[in-house]
Amino acid sequence: MTVIYILALFVLVLLVLYLLAPANYDVSRTVTIALPSERVYEYLKYLKNQDQWSPWSQKDPDMQKGFRGTDGTVGAVSSWDGNKQVGSGEQEITQLVDGRRIETQLRFLKPWKSTSDAYLEVEPSGTGAQVRWGFKGSSGFPMRLMMLFMSMDKMVGKDFEEGLANLKARLES
Repeated sequence: MTVIYILALFVLVLLVLYLLAPANYDVSRTVTIALPSERVYEYLKYLKNQDQWSPWSQKDPDMQKGFRGTDGTVGAVSSWDGNKQVGSGEQEITQLVDGRRIETQLRFLKPWKSTSDAYLEVEPSGTGAQVRWGFKGSSGFPMRLMMLFMSMDKMVGKDFEEGLANLKARLES
């Protein structure tokens, strides 16, 4: 009988922790680039260009990549299969707001399955452009419990900062 009480208590604790854990995440970083916003947007809307500035491309130069559809249009898909640092998955352009916003869906397959919505926003800023790169989503079990002990912002924020610095250097050179 004691085993049943201990098991019930364990399940209750897990349930309470699950309810206390953050259900959603939203991580973004911003950089200003000294180029007209239209030019920055035109560069960013192509998935293949991400290989030139993405921090994840640098973490696995031997990553296997694939593309489907017409790059720079809704429905275009890039896929990757890499080492433990980058895992595997695909990214699909889901919406383009001309000159302003690129929305994609990230579908991670390894190291665990999950789906997130990513975006790149471009706004005029003086004579340049302000770029916001972010992603958001929700966590289910067991990831939601893990979010009590780890921060998505801390996990991904540095990569976004590195990627935006790479983007800025590439476009301003």
